[in-house]
Amino acid sequence: QVQLVESGGKLVQPGESLRLSCVATGNVFSITTMGWYRQAPGKQRELVAAITNGGRTNYADSVKGRFTISRDNAKNTVYVQMASLKPEDTAVYYCHALLVATWGTRDAWGQGTQVTVSS
Repeated sequence: QVQLVESGGKLVQPGESLRLSCVATGNVFSITTMGWYRQAPGKQRELVAAITNGGRTNYADSVKGRFTISRDNAKNTVYVQMASLKPEDTAVYYCHALLVATWGTRDAWGQGTQVTVSS
């Protein structure tokens, strides 16, 4: 089992920056790719950014150039630095980890952290 705990979400004004963190505990040796998803009211959950354990990154087109994902494998932590935030970035942000082990693959999710961008 892997537990993911996010932090850092809050109310910010348009144009401001914010960093979210996600700490993984438990069977962290099974973690491969980690990422951030978000879900706005009335919308489906969507990928924001992902990073492999080798450091390769992938971003949604809507956040390219504004968000940066990183991870500290020694701390079992993944971050997303969000800049130039827009009202449309308002959502619950979820941390995700893809687990790979002898028993197969599984998804682990955090409980979510609310990011609200509003003046």
